[in-house]
Amino acid sequence: MPTIVHEFDWPDRVVVGTIGQPGSRTFYLQVRDGARIVSVALEKQQSALLAEKIDEMLDQLMSHTGNPFSIPTSTPVELVDNDPLDEPVAEEFRTGSMSLAWDPSTVQVVVEAYPLLEGEADEFDEAAPEPEDVLLVRMPVGTARAFAKRTREVVGAGRPLCPFCGEPIDEDGHTCALPGSP
Repeated sequence: MPTIVHEFDWPDRVVVGTIGQPGSRTFYLQVRDGARIVSVALEKQQSALLAEKIDEMLDQLMSHTGNPFSIPTSTPVELVDNDPLDEPVAEEFRTGSMSLAWDPSTVQVVVEAYPLLEGEADEFDEAAPEPEDVLLVRMPVGTARAFAKRTREVVGAGRPLCPFCGEPIDEDGHTCALPGSP
């Protein structure tokens, strides 16, 4: 089956958002360009790591002498996006692996998301299945900074953590794993 590439070069919107209640949320990376919307499911940890790595990349680029790419130090106010995901959310695929790159020719951050493949080949099997879909997003530096900030906020909006063991506290309570704690 041929690979379908969902490519966005200058998207109108790129965000991470969730559907569901804390503790049972599904995370989505959603990209919109005009009327075209693509949503791929992510794990919470993938979302957090993506935001962290984007900020690290931008900070490193910003530290170049004279900041030649005009990397913003914080999220430009006009790019703040606190709106919910665009409805309806139609999951194209569940993300397995991702890659992050920098394109100096367009001064954009490049994110690629690949589906979680069933029966992925081991290191000795040359007949690894090819992904059927790929999401390729190129976003300007201001948009990337705003994306990372929003993603950190979305990830942090989950269940509160137990101050003793660090595990999430459910709505119906929490049994702490540490002896002697409440």
